[in-house]
Amino acid sequence: MKFKYLAFTALPVLMLLAGETVAQEKKTLAIVVKGLDNPFFEQINLGCKKWLSENPDSEYECLYTGPASSADEAGEVQIVDDLLTRGVAAIAISPSNAPAMANRIREIAPTVPVMTVDADFLEKDHDLRKTYLGTDNYLMGVKMAEEAKKLKAEGGSVCLQLGNVAAANINARAQGFRDTIAGAKDIERLTGQNGWTEIEGCPVYTNDQADLANQQMSDVFTANPDLDAFILVGGWAQFAPQAYTQVTDQVMDKLKSRDLIIVAGDTLPPQTQAFREGRSHAQVGQRPFEMGYKAPDVMIQLIKGESVEDPLFTGLDVCNTEDPGFCKDN
Repeated sequence: MKFKYLAFTALPVLMLLAGETVAQEKKTLAIVVKGLDNPFFEQINLGCKKWLSENPDSEYECLYTGPASSADEAGEVQIVDDLLTRGVAAIAISPSNAPAMANRIREIAPTVPVMTVDADFLEKDHDLRKTYLGTDNYLMGVKMAEEAKKLKAEGGSVCLQLGNVAAANINARAQGFRDTIAGAKDIERLTGQNGWTEIEGCPVYTNDQADLANQQMSDVFTANPDLDAFILVGGWAQFAPQAYTQVTDQVMDKLKSRDLIIVAGDTLPPQTQAFREGRSHAQVGQRPFEMGYKAPDVMIQLIKGESVEDPLFTGLDVCNTEDPGFCKDN
C-alpha cells in the first residue's frame, strides 16, 4: 500500500515538472523600459499582459522588465546585456540613455531582432534596431506648441521641463515644440521668436523623477511670478497627484485667469483628473498600452523575417478646455 501511495502522489509532481518544462521552452519576447517606478510604463506592462492572456498557446511569452528606478541608466543597460546573454528570441528597448544603450548593443552585436519602443535610438544608431514602435515624439512637441499658441497668441515667457538629458524621445518633443513656436527648423532655444522666450534657468531636467519635477515647478513659479507658460514635455510632476496639487495650488488664480498656462504630456488617469480640476490647460497623450500590446507581435514578425514598417507610430490624444475629448471621462 505504501508503494501505491507513493506512486499515486508522484504523478501530480511529474505532471507539474512536465508543465514547467513546457513553460521553460517558451521563447522570450522581452520589453525593457526605463524604470518600473513610472506609471506610464505600467501601461506598457498591462499591454504585454493582455497579449499574454490572448495568446496562451503561443510558443512565445512576453516579458516586461526594467530597473527599479527610471534614473538608473546603467541598470537598464545591464538588464539588456543580461537578457541578450541569457538568450531571448527578440528584445524591445525604451532607452533611457540612447547613446549608452546603442553603444552596448553595438558591442554585443546580438543575432536576435532588436527594436525600440516608446523611445528610440539617435538617428545615427538606427541601424542597430529593426524598427521603432511608439509615439511620433517630434509631432507630440508640435501638438504641445499648437495648444500653447492657442492659449497665448502673443507669446510670452516659457519654461520647458524635460526628462533625462540623453533621452532622444524627450529631446525630439522639445525640438518639435521650439520649431513650431518659432516657425523655423532646428531652433536650439526660444529667444523672442513670435514673442516666445525661454526664461533663464530653463529647461529643467527631472531625470524622470516625480518628486524632483514638482520641486522644480514650485521653484520656477516662485522665482518667476510673471511666467506665462510652463510646458511639461513629459508628465512626471502629474504622476505624483498630491504633490502636483500642492504645487498648482500656489498658482491656481493665475491658471484660472490663464495668466499662466500649463501644457503637459500624457493622459494617464491622475493627469486627466488634474486637467478636469483646471490644473492644466491641455494634455497631449501617448498610447503606452498599445505599445505594450503590439510589441510582441512586431517582434514575432521580425523573428520570422517579415517586412515591418519603420517607424510604427501609435498615435496621440489631445485634450484642451475647448474639446476635453479623451480626458473628459478618463
